[in-house]
Amino acid sequence: MEIIPLPDLLIGERARVVSLNATGAQRRRMLDLGLVPQAVIEALRKSPAGDPVAYRIRGAVIALRREEASLVMVTRI
Repeated sequence: MEIIPLPDLLIGERARVVSLNATGAQRRRMLDLGLVPQAVIEALRKSPAGDPVAYRIRGAVIALRREEASLVMVTRI
């Protein structure tokens, strides 16, 4: 089971959240968005410039910039 940062996930791949490397308000925001341990996340599409990327988490679609997404560690499923 390889742990990778979220931006390494390819479009169409699914993964399970392992941990967050964020603190304070940024961590609270990510938890509020559903990025909790064991949550399943799917990379849906990239913007034309490649950043941000749209992800499906618990039925909601959110966009995360590479800087934010790199704080989320996942395992592919």
